[in-house]
Amino acid sequence: MQIPGLGPVAHDAKLGWYRSQPLAVPVLGGTVCTIILDGYDDDQQPDDFHEAIRAFLTLEPSALTAATPAIFAYYRDVMNDSVTAGDEDGAVKVAGPHDVLDHVRLGDEPTVSRDTYGDGHVYVSLECECDWEPEHGLQIVFRDGRTVTKVGPYDGSLT
Repeated sequence: MQIPGLGPVAHDAKLGWYRSQPLAVPVLGGTVCTIILDGYDDDQQPDDFHEAIRAFLTLEPSALTAATPAIFAYYRDVMNDSVTAGDEDGAVKVAGPHDVLDHVRLGDEPTVSRDTYGDGHVYVSLECECDWEPEHGLQIVFRDGRTVTKVGPYDGSLT
């Protein structure tokens, strides 16, 4: 099957989604990713998926940089909870939003799906690892593939 913006994709019958060929994603600093499409076959408006993919693949790294204050706020919340719980041994030092991404390993499988239980938009969700929260990691979500609208622990929720 061909998906506009991605080209040929492979269907994973076991998981029910599509997987693109590896491609560099500019917003992620050129990280080579495999784009996952979840819920595409059953969607009534697949053009929304196409538009979100197009938008996401044309984003500049500045879109991710714009989210660093929110990512840093998530870091501070986790560190504050650790200190409150008396677990200061695992504290990670991040000076500020300007270097928070130095402590993040961006995921390489952005997942495109529709929020069928919420606002109905198509989102691109990225599961990342981060130094300050090894258990829950970091989720970065782009609404309509354009703007980061959620950062926090990876919980699979889009909003």
